[in-house]
Amino acid sequence: MASVTLKGSPVSTNGELPAVGSTAPDFKLVDGGLADVTLADYAGKKKLLNIVPSLDTPTCATSTKKFNDFANADDDTVMLMISADLPFAMSRFCSSEGADNVIPLSLMRSKAFAKDYGVLIQDGPLAGITTRAVVVLDADNKVIYTELVPEIAQEPNYDAALAALA
Repeated sequence: MASVTLKGSPVSTNGELPAVGSTAPDFKLVDGGLADVTLADYAGKKKLLNIVPSLDTPTCATSTKKFNDFANADDDTVMLMISADLPFAMSRFCSSEGADNVIPLSLMRSKAFAKDYGVLIQDGPLAGITTRAVVVLDADNKVIYTELVPEIAQEPNYDAALAALA
């Protein structure tokens, strides 16, 4: 179990992020068209998983917009924005913010992703959704970078995450 803070108060997650060098756990998440997607849908591409609690928070919105700005830099890379938000809300956000380079994916049908990636918040006011984290995978789904952001209200280290994709 990992520990982060939410505005200074300790919050526990259900586990740890996948280890660098390990194969990423497969997942089934929901896209904007309500279809289930898995890692296989992004086969052969590097993947940046921007895991956020909800796009209705300023920090989540900011990180999604910033990763969106870098998303078109490499055709062999996809930026996956993963949250507990419903696909409809995620699509509205991306449309209104011009964030059309990221792929929003929802935990709507299952918390398995959050559990398998060790980001499910166990206690505090956000219990039941994800903490903020970034996981970068190579084209073969090997984990090449992880960051569990220590304070949920804080932005991730964009430079380190993007450098892992280079």
